[in-house]
Amino acid sequence: MRCKQPEYSIATYAMSSFSLIYAVPALITTGGFGKARRKRAAADGDDRTGYCVEFQLAAVAPGCLRSHRPHTRWTLYLREGHTACVECQRPAWDSARLHCHGDGSGSRKDQLLHWQAVGNPQCQGTWRRIRQRDTCSCPSVHSFLFI
Repeated sequence: MRCKQPEYSIATYAMSSFSLIYAVPALITTGGFGKARRKRAAADGDDRTGYCVEFQLAAVAPGCLRSHRPHTRWTLYLREGHTACVECQRPAWDSARLHCHGDGSGSRKDQLLHWQAVGNPQCQGTWRRIRQRDTCSCPSVHSFLFI
């Protein structure tokens, strides 16, 4: 008995590559780390500014609520349905593509994207991209940073 080989077209390959890009999670941390990044960029004479992306949290793993270490307490504020504001600044900003990995640029409307909290591998989930903003004015409790 011979097994039939699956037939792949270029379109199928492109779609599987597209899906793979969005299967790799965005790595995030608390927005407080962004202040130190901005100071270093100013000292280096880099005047490029980043941007913010707003996401609606669709799913949050229970591990986010079990984080009691001082550097990961920020994950306690992640709740399904809330809006998260994530800032993209250098060095996370890929200057060749002009965006941060995991920001959802180019994703389909209402596509679920994956994220993971740095410092707590049990804290992860999914979110939907709402919009990108050139200026960041996020409430500090819901403000995060791409790594």
